[in-house]
Formats: sequence, C-alpha cells, structure tokens
Amino acid sequence: MKLEVKELRKSFGGKEILHGISFAVESGKALGLLGRNGAGKTTTIRILMDVFRPDSGQILAEGKPFAPKDYRIGYLPEERGLYPQKKVLDQLVYLANLRGMGTKEARESGKKWLERLGVSEYADKKLETLSKGNQQKVQLAQTLICNPDIIILDEPFSGLDPVNSQILKDVVREQIAMDRLVIFSSHQMNYVEEFCENIAIINHGEIVLEGNLRTIKRDWGENRLTLSAANLRPEQLAEKVKAEFSDIVRVVRVKKDYLVLEGTGSDVKKRLFAALADSDIDVEQTGNYEPSLNDIFVAKAGDEA
Repeated sequence: MKLEVKELRKSFGGKEILHGISFAVESGKALGLLGRNGAGKTTTIRILMDVFRPDSGQILAEGKPFAPKDYRIGYLPEERGLYPQKKVLDQLVYLANLRGMGTKEARESGKKWLERLGVSEYADKKLETLSKGNQQKVQLAQTLICNPDIIILDEPFSGLDPVNSQILKDVVREQIAMDRLVIFSSHQMNYVEEFCENIAIINHGEIVLEGNLRTIKRDWGENRLTLSAANLRPEQLAEKVKAEFSDIVRVVRVKKDYLVLEGTGSDVKKRLFAALADSDIDVEQTGNYEPSLNDIFVAKAGDEA
C-alpha cells in the first residue's frame, strides 16, 4: 500500500499550523517524520488518525481517498494514554474491543504480545505498579494487538533502557519485514537512521526536506571531506586550514575530533592532499564525509538555535 499526504493545511484559532504538508510512505518501508517541538508533526499524525480534519488537502491510499476506519491502525502516542489503575491485560482487551476485535481473539493476541515483549508476568497487575520501561512495552503491545496495517510510533524508545530498546528494535524490524506501513517519529536520530528508508522533515508547518535517506546523505556529503591532525586540536586545525588552504577548501563545521571541509573547485582531493603533504600538519585521518541525520536535521530545522 502507498499512502500519500498531499498539501495538508490546518489552522487553529485563525493561525495556520500546517502550510501544505506533502509526503508519501509505502508498505514494507519506514518513514521518519521529523521535526522540532511545535513543528506540526502531531497535528499531521492526528489528521492521519482522523482526530482532526484538514482545512484543505487530502490523504490517498493507493490513489483513492484514505478512510482510517477501513484500516487497522496501531498508534503509539508520545503522551501515553493507558489507565494506571487498571490491570494490564484487561485494558489491552478493552482497547482491542473498541477497535472491533473480539474478546477471545484480543485476549490471545494480548497475551502473545506481552510474552513477546517480556512483560507477561504483569498481565494481572495494575499498570501503575510497573516501571516506566515496562509501561512503555505494555503501550507497544496496545499498539500492535490488532495486527495493524498501519503503525504510527511517536517517540517509541522513551523510557527504555538499552536491553528493552533492543527488544523494541527487533519488533519494529519484524513489522517492517511483514510489509506493514510504518511512520516513525522521534528526536533520537540514531533510531531513525536504523529503521527508516525515507524521511520527511517538518519545520514551521512546512516540509523542508523529503526523500530517500541514503540519497540525501550522499548529496549532502558531495564535495565534502573530513580532516583531523595528531599535532593540532580541531579548533587550531580550522584556523590553519582557513589561513593556508582557503583556495582549496572551506571549513563547514568543527566537530569534536575532526573538521568537515567543502571543496571549492575541481580535483579537490588531489589538491588538498598535495597541500597537506607540503605542510607541517601531521594528518591523522582524512576521507569522504558522510553526514549524520542529526547534522542534516540541525541544518534544515535548527534555525532558532
């Protein structure tokens, strides 16, 4: 299935929050929907869930108007919504019933997911008695209990330690491999890089970057190199590069252990290496630069920083 969001606009109290949001996501692939707090991610997700109606624009599934009631949707919200004083399995069954699942099937599926996520021993415990991490795993069980076609995960790793994070990683990969359509929203860019083939970055209610993550990284790294020196700190190295090699490269960023440089002409590598060989810089490492998703995100959505 291909889900297309086209030119969504939404206003609250006369202020437009979404200014024509467009992106697409396909089954068997995960889309990283990224943005700073207040950028419009949650509003977009709520429109997908039919909680809000857009002022204009449309959502299409396989080219036809998308009707959320016709699909099984598993949603893990950033702000958790389970009942702290209710027993874990009972509320999973109740929530599955609300989504049209029979009680027997819901109970079996709930037990399966609690077992898969390592919290089956808490099935008859009140949710409030569980640790934050285990509550998060129960919330994920709620998301998946109905065998959803579409999975929307908003900050799914919040509160999880490394062991539990690995369990969740395995589950997400399984769902992608099962041809689910996955929308993944997180501020933890390392997780987005692990799962998401495509990304869409929202800033101030607009899509500022969208497409295949590998292609975006390659394009952002074009004509860029890294450089570190054994005899100079990055700040010192940056000053030396600016003073001696400005006709070849410019300093794009000073990182903790190295510089990111951008070429200013043809044969950048050849000219830079020749210049370095004639200098007193003790080169420790140099090579092609591949930007992290965090670098790309800051560049596209970090305008207030």
